Amino acid sequence: MTDAPGVAAEYQPTPAEIRRVVWSSFLGTALEWYDFFLFGTTAAIVFAPLFFPASSPTASTLQSFVVFAVGFIARPFGAVLFGHFGDRLGRKGTLIATLTVMGTATTLMGVLPDYHTAGIVAPVLLTLLRFVQGLATGGEWGGATLMALEFAPEKERGLYASVVQMGSPAGNILSTGAIALVLALTGPAFLQWGWRIPYLLSIALVLVALWMRSGLTESPEFAKLADANEVQKLPFFDLVREAWPRLLVATMSYLYGIAGFFMMTTYGISYVTHNVGANPQIALNAILAGAVAEVFTLWFAGRTAMRIGPVKTVALGYLAAAIGTAPFFFLLDTGNMTIIAVAFVLGLGLSGIPYGPVGAVMNRLFPRRYAYSGLAVAANLAGLISGFMPYITATVTQATGGSAWGPTVLIVGIALISLVGVIIAGKMIESDSTDRPIGLKPAHDYSVQE
Repeated sequence: MTDAPGVAAEYQPTPAEIRRVVWSSFLGTALEWYDFFLFGTTAAIVFAPLFFPASSPTASTLQSFVVFAVGFIARPFGAVLFGHFGDRLGRKGTLIATLTVMGTATTLMGVLPDYHTAGIVAPVLLTLLRFVQGLATGGEWGGATLMALEFAPEKERGLYASVVQMGSPAGNILSTGAIALVLALTGPAFLQWGWRIPYLLSIALVLVALWMRSGLTESPEFAKLADANEVQKLPFFDLVREAWPRLLVATMSYLYGIAGFFMMTTYGISYVTHNVGANPQIALNAILAGAVAEVFTLWFAGRTAMRIGPVKTVALGYLAAAIGTAPFFFLLDTGNMTIIAVAFVLGLGLSGIPYGPVGAVMNRLFPRRYAYSGLAVAANLAGLISGFMPYITATVTQATGGSAWGPTVLIVGIALISLVGVIIAGKMIESDSTDRPIGLKPAHDYSVQE
């Protein structure tokens, strides 16, 4: 915020401030995905038997995946709620709130009683905490990405967006590594108490990220809005009324980034365990290798976006992902540890190319006055669909007799949907730059710059 008119327009963040913003956004994204990867990883191998005992392992797994999806159902509500506060009151305070709520819900999951101890109360509490976790997560990525982009130099926004997205594989590495380590150390005791340790350790990430965010200044872009008295009373309703086509396009553009990932990881673990009959540890180790590969491709995508632009980078990335994920489930079917690792490195690695700069593309679609809401709602509408993808993929696989063709067609189709979305987004952004009207608003009104 500013104390006098005109101050916001003159403010220029220092390089040290920009670095702190970007790395705090990275940490927040890492915690967000640590929480969600952790739940996704344990959904099939822990929550299914402990919280949803049923007559068959398949029934338990499907019930567990439904609760997994509850977090994604909550995310659009969180996007609207925290998007409202982020566009009305500022980015900094809202991001501190999302981090606190998200971390608290995850930590409490680590102390829940199971079904054998508390009966029906156990899955009810798990579902409730999952909803709260999803609610807070719904406001995290959009705000964290927006904060980094609003501090970043314009030509480097694709790179900064990719750095924030590196929190995703970092969270994956931390959560999968924690589960793998605890599984190795506790052995048979893993299902009794060992699985709780990674949930309790999440509080450490929360404290570090809160320390980083508490020292931030408010976004200069939001300060300009406040300085000019352009803060909207109901930003979400303005978003839906003025820019719903852009909201749809942004959702399509982001879809594969979440849906494809959870098909390869959450469902991939289940596929390796139940369809292939291999040890889940093989899948966990392979996912770790894939996450490491994704870190490098995210950085590569960010640097590429600086040269050819975010739109072209994301479009080429989705094309590569569609081709690269086609053999994924067929490679898993081999049951060979090395080939399974290659499948995850190829699938997750290629997905990092479009996933890195996609936030910079989405940001260009929305005006500053409801940019937080636009990014958050679009990402979490994609997340809502993605939350059901493990369940849908399991159902499709079962309906096709366990064949790899069913999930393959599904994952490639989603990559192509996102490719179409980003191509349309590029056309919209190009129209904005030439001041041709789009929808109900003049094109120049959608620029993130004044």
